Amino acid sequence: MKRSAESNSAAAKNREAEIQQILEILHKWGIHTLGQLAALDKEQLGARLGLEAIRMWERANGQSDRLLKLVQPPEWFAESFEFENEIETAEPLFFMLRRFLEQLAVRLSRIYFVAKELTLRITFTNKQHYERCFKIPQPTNDVDLLFRMLQTHLENFKSEHPIIAVSLQAHPIKPNSQQFGLFETTLRNPNQLSETLARLTALLGVDRVGTPVLYETHTPDAFHLEPFSWDLTSPAIVTKLPLGAALRRFRPNVSASVLLADQQPVHLRSTQIRGAVSKQSGPYRASGNWWDEKIWSRSEWDLQLDDGTIVRCHENPNGWQIDGIYD
Repeated sequence: MKRSAESNSAAAKNREAEIQQILEILHKWGIHTLGQLAALDKEQLGARLGLEAIRMWERANGQSDRLLKLVQPPEWFAESFEFENEIETAEPLFFMLRRFLEQLAVRLSRIYFVAKELTLRITFTNKQHYERCFKIPQPTNDVDLLFRMLQTHLENFKSEHPIIAVSLQAHPIKPNSQQFGLFETTLRNPNQLSETLARLTALLGVDRVGTPVLYETHTPDAFHLEPFSWDLTSPAIVTKLPLGAALRRFRPNVSASVLLADQQPVHLRSTQIRGAVSKQSGPYRASGNWWDEKIWSRSEWDLQLDDGTIVRCHENPNGWQIDGIYD
């Protein structure tokens, strides 16, 4: 491929040099216009200057055909609007966004495409811009669904300056068609899940919604949240149910008082849970981060109270605390 490109480039340079040489000869003959070139005899011109001169004579006489290459310009699915008067409320903005979505949905449907992403751009009176990209879990042209996605995000949107312009761009993609196996499945309604997550994020904050990921440490309950995502191109989304009872943790931990008998817990009391201990398991010694200032150590117990409640608690230098309750 590289050699072919180099050879084409060399041929083009040689042809250009040949044309330049022919033009110099024509100028010496006193030929300076297309009319003067067209008046020459074709056969005698070709005999003296070659095939390239004949092609030049044919172009001057309108006898050559040049094939046109059809170039399809890329489709640009975007709508924009500049407000005559600056706006400070959400109603005019929602009205224009709804209209944008209706127009984009019609244009996409005509070429059998759907929207996979939406890019919202808002311009303020101070010439600053706000831009947000909305990824659609399952590409669609459903105007109501796409509008709810934008509305959910903008319900809690605030700006110090009025809005003077808004634009919305849709990124097209061909509709997904995938056949699953007999025992394979996917999300029932990915777009509804995305909308629910957007509402939770608007209500609780970005740092409180996501997928928990454990840190590489033995410290109890050490994790962080990453933005929730899924891959609809995978053959299935399999959910593994935990074995045994699940621990519902208290965040933060609940302080407690524990009565000991022969170094064994016999009674637990806190603001939320209290009772005599009927069964116990422990202590389980745990410690970590002994190499830095985050050193920790604790003794963990699983306690079953006389009413059947099972709790996880631990003892550290600061006293007793309840980690959570088993479901």
